Amino acid sequence: MIVRPRPGFFRLLFVVRGTVLPRVLPHVLGIAALSCFVVLTHKQGYLRLQVTSPAPLSLLGIALSIFLGFRNNACYDRWWEARKQWGALMIELRAFTHAAIALLDDGRAELPIEGRQAARRLVHRNIAFAHALAAHLRGHDAQEDISRFVVEPERSRVLASGNRPNALLREHQGELGTLRREGRLSDITWGALNERVHAMTGVLCACERIRLTPLPFAYTVLLHRTAYLFCLLLPFGLAEALGWFTPVLSAMIAYTFFGLDLLSDELEEPFGNAPNDLPLLAIVRTAEINLLESLGEPQPEPLRPRDFILP
Repeated sequence: MIVRPRPGFFRLLFVVRGTVLPRVLPHVLGIAALSCFVVLTHKQGYLRLQVTSPAPLSLLGIALSIFLGFRNNACYDRWWEARKQWGALMIELRAFTHAAIALLDDGRAELPIEGRQAARRLVHRNIAFAHALAAHLRGHDAQEDISRFVVEPERSRVLASGNRPNALLREHQGELGTLRREGRLSDITWGALNERVHAMTGVLCACERIRLTPLPFAYTVLLHRTAYLFCLLLPFGLAEALGWFTPVLSAMIAYTFFGLDLLSDELEEPFGNAPNDLPLLAIVRTAEINLLESLGEPQPEPLRPRDFILP
């Protein structure tokens, strides 16, 4: 995700880093070159344009702008829903950690060591779950991160699973069930902790829903093709009326339409690695720092933006 202070007014007009301009610039320059070619051939008489009014193109442009706006809003809703789910996950991780430490390890000297170890295992498993979920959504391998917080034989079971975040939640519920049967958790305390596990399961399922259910492909292709066809036809409709100003206006309109189309593509997949996607690794590092602090263990440094991009 792009993290940078807002530039001033004039600098905002010319800022490039962190924008979609570098990725749409070749397409914009292509439309500008086509516009120059159309105007030149028209001026020299090789191309005769009998366009008396740009109204048809204006109507198509208005309709295209509306549909691009709808798609942009739909993609932003996916991005914001994903961010809300990760915010809810942070709440559940912290609440579960605080409850586990309070119920199983309250710092009393007479508390059995099994209680302190159980609390530590639960908290470490929470951290492993955050790492596993981020890797699961991005298609990465979190074996090293999981191995830092989960020990054998649980580690082998989790790493062998096709859905490692779900396997970690199964381990959570299995251990909570064992603690309840041993009488170290009452029905009320077991229910409170188990409710947090259910909430984390809900976050996992919601994130999988967002990742595995993109916008309808036909809708995306239709808008993409229409945007390019409109920009390709634009010089032919403007050359008669605007002359050599046609490349300038065509490039500005192409930048707007191509930029909105590309930005929608980025927001549609909020768990990816594009500059405008969610900073999952930074969120996971924050969770790791907070949970290790609760245990009184050493914490890593928070992730910092590189070239204004937070991973």
